[in-house]
Amino acid sequence: MKNSIDRTDIESSPAYPASRSACPIKLAPLVDKLREERPVSRVTLWDGTQPWLVSRYSDVRDALRDPRLSSDPRSPGYPFVTPVLKQLELMGGEPISFVRMDPPAHTRQRRMLAREFTAGRAEKRRTQVEAVVSSLLDDIIAVGPPADLLEELALPLPMLVLCQLFGVPYENYAYFLELSKVILNLTSSQESLDESLGDMVAHVDRLVTNKAAHPSDDLLGNLVTDYEIPGMLTHQETVNLVLTLLIGGVDTTASALALGLLELLLRRDQWVLLLDHPELVPAAVEEMLRLHSVAATDGMPRAAKEDLEIAGVTIKEGEGLLLNVAAANRDPRVFRDPDRFDIRRKAEKQLTFGYGIHQCIGQWFARIEMQSALTELLRRLPDLRVSKPLEELSFRHNMLVYGLDSLPVEW
Repeated sequence: MKNSIDRTDIESSPAYPASRSACPIKLAPLVDKLREERPVSRVTLWDGTQPWLVSRYSDVRDALRDPRLSSDPRSPGYPFVTPVLKQLELMGGEPISFVRMDPPAHTRQRRMLAREFTAGRAEKRRTQVEAVVSSLLDDIIAVGPPADLLEELALPLPMLVLCQLFGVPYENYAYFLELSKVILNLTSSQESLDESLGDMVAHVDRLVTNKAAHPSDDLLGNLVTDYEIPGMLTHQETVNLVLTLLIGGVDTTASALALGLLELLLRRDQWVLLLDHPELVPAAVEEMLRLHSVAATDGMPRAAKEDLEIAGVTIKEGEGLLLNVAAANRDPRVFRDPDRFDIRRKAEKQLTFGYGIHQCIGQWFARIEMQSALTELLRRLPDLRVSKPLEELSFRHNMLVYGLDSLPVEW
């Protein structure tokens, strides 16, 4: 049941992010309320800043492609949802990721990766992804139930696929995962955050340096050979591109897969429907992505470069915005009965991967990884079920990427 919220709380500037105390697999009640009553509303962050929260689908979609809004964290008014994000998005006063750059800097770096991340390139690697899934499931089945599908499948899958793409040894994946857990934890101390981020940067630096000395035909080798050595990328820019993919491409896919599987297993009729109609797997994955926008639960940050209007509200130059993709993906104007998990829904227009020039570059790999995992689970473990009730599951409220702490299953 949703908490009631005073109109005065909405019209003032409520504290944000808001609690999911009502139900961990639904949006915070405040977010639902704001979307319906004040879709462009001031909220108050940890540092006292008051950006605009934009929460309806059409407004969020239009804002995501609006060139008057900056993604650069150095822009006046740019909102930082947490102190950890403030440190992660800027390193040495510069954006660490091209995701947090505006054109032309964003365009230049994104183009260097784009050819490796097209839908066609991802599809050509489907067989390799399926092999990774099969190997992970071999291990899970060999040990027998119970199992944790987050730790044993959802997390290693995208990391192992990235290791293949980068052309680096598989043994690196466990090390990266441990560092990521600290880097993405909102409760990490400054000391542990600095240490883990420094270790990851140093390790990636060594990988890049090794590729320069020993060129190879893979994503990392091509970045070094085609762009760094000719001087089109600095060494640090190459390191930062790899960091972007590591930090942004593993936990997000893993959490989306684990939460999606939870939704599917909690609704047995949907699981049975997929068993009978495996051709619905791609649609089921889109619905998983729609329902749980794990990396944008609190909003994609932007800053206004000039005055503009959204839904009748004037946003002034230098003011910050949070474009709440999670709320947009549950907008009843676009998705009927939006809190219901329905694999027959046409959910392709979900905004989980963003929209416009900053749309997630790894989205096609994420889709194929999720589709492959779901297909193999249906085939090999048709009696799969969650081994604990929802109220006993632990959720990652303290992480930058929302999700489960574990997904315990049996069969």
